[in-house]
Amino acid sequence: MEIWDLYDENKMRVGRLHKRGEPIPKGFYHLVVHVLIQNDKGELLLSKRHPAKGYGNLWECTGGSVLKGETSLEGILRETKEELGLYVEPNGGKLLYSELKNTYHSDMWHFSSNASLSDLKLQEDEVIDVKWVNRTQYEKMLQNNEVVPSFKHFYRILDQYK
Repeated sequence: MEIWDLYDENKMRVGRLHKRGEPIPKGFYHLVVHVLIQNDKGELLLSKRHPAKGYGNLWECTGGSVLKGETSLEGILRETKEELGLYVEPNGGKLLYSELKNTYHSDMWHFSSNASLSDLKLQEDEVIDVKWVNRTQYEKMLQNNEVVPSFKHFYRILDQYK
C-alpha cells in the first residue's frame, strides 16, 4: 500500500497523508514525477506499460507517485530504479517544469544515460518492454497512437526546456 504526502495548490506539504486508491480530498494534491531519459545520440528511453494497467501496452516515459517523505528528486530516482533497474546520477538531473493538474502536481525531469537495454531489469507488473527511439521513430509512434495520451510530445518538451 502506497502512502503519499498531500500538498496544497502551491506544492507545499500540508502535513496530511493519503492512501493510494482513495479519493483525494478537494483542495489537496499529491506529487507525480516523470523522467525523460536521453542518450548521447539524442534518443529517448521509452517504456511500455503492462497490459493490465491503464493505457496498457502504450509507450511512455518512466514515472509515478512520490511516496511519503520523499522529495521530487528522490521519487524519480526510486521510480527509475524500480521500473527500469536503472540508476541515474542525482546531480545529473534537471527539473524541466512543474504543473498543477486536477488532483496532482506533475514534475518533469530530464536525465542522461547511455544504458544498454539488455542491462535493464524491468518491474514485471509495471513495464513489459523498453526501447530507445529517435525523433522520427517517436513521431511515427504518435501518428500510430502508441504513446500514452497524457504526455504526447516528449521531444517538444525537450526543445522547449533545454
